[in-house]
Amino acid sequence: MTKSVSRAEFTNFLDTTLNISQYSDYGPNGLQIEGRDTIKKAAFAVSAQRSSIESACAWEADVLVVHHGLFWKFHGAKTVTGPFAKRVKPLIQNDINLIGYHLPLDAHIQYGNAAGLASKIDMIDIKPFGDYKGMPTGVCGTLANALRPDELIDRLEGALNHKVISSNASHELIETIGIITGGANGQWVESLRLGLDAYITGEMSEHDYHESREAGIHMFAGGHNATERFGVLSLKTLIENRFGIECLFIDSPNPA
Repeated sequence: MTKSVSRAEFTNFLDTTLNISQYSDYGPNGLQIEGRDTIKKAAFAVSAQRSSIESACAWEADVLVVHHGLFWKFHGAKTVTGPFAKRVKPLIQNDINLIGYHLPLDAHIQYGNAAGLASKIDMIDIKPFGDYKGMPTGVCGTLANALRPDELIDRLEGALNHKVISSNASHELIETIGIITGGANGQWVESLRLGLDAYITGEMSEHDYHESREAGIHMFAGGHNATERFGVLSLKTLIENRFGIECLFIDSPNPA
């Protein structure tokens, strides 16, 4: 018999696990588009963009769980027209639930993006790191064995399958690191404030390259999408183990 779970139980479990009520975010966390009441097949992707939504529809998913949802405060009120409509309409037409978790999934000490990357590069003593309105946004910790900057780049590129940009502050060994995945360009200053050796994120601006280098801290950028696959992959495993339903990760190749 095919296993299933109600939308309410599925959503409440993830909302509670990720502690979403404690976060003030750039958009809504949790259920963003309401679909069918019963979930038998759950798809997971980094972003709710057209290709991931079309793949979820083709797979006949009951829910699509993402890190980057469809609604953001900085976009303001939007009409459901043009490219945005081509994202929203298939979900509604196919009665698919859309659930998104942004900062709570970046920061979660066990299932988050930063925690997943930290594990991949063999970090220990993991602690919450960063701050947005009183809540952490990533993790910090210590490499099990100190690495030269070029060695850390190799390890990151292996974990991310993505080219890594480095500010190459010096050639000293790296031991302590702060991580906030995605577009947290400027938070290298938090690593500097805490006396850490390095900072890892997804993107690097021109001025952050120079400023982090001149400040004497190594900054590494491994791609926004590439650094933020870990959270939804962790949730996929969590849901499989918790509810025993069929799950699928939809990859979205993205060089940015």
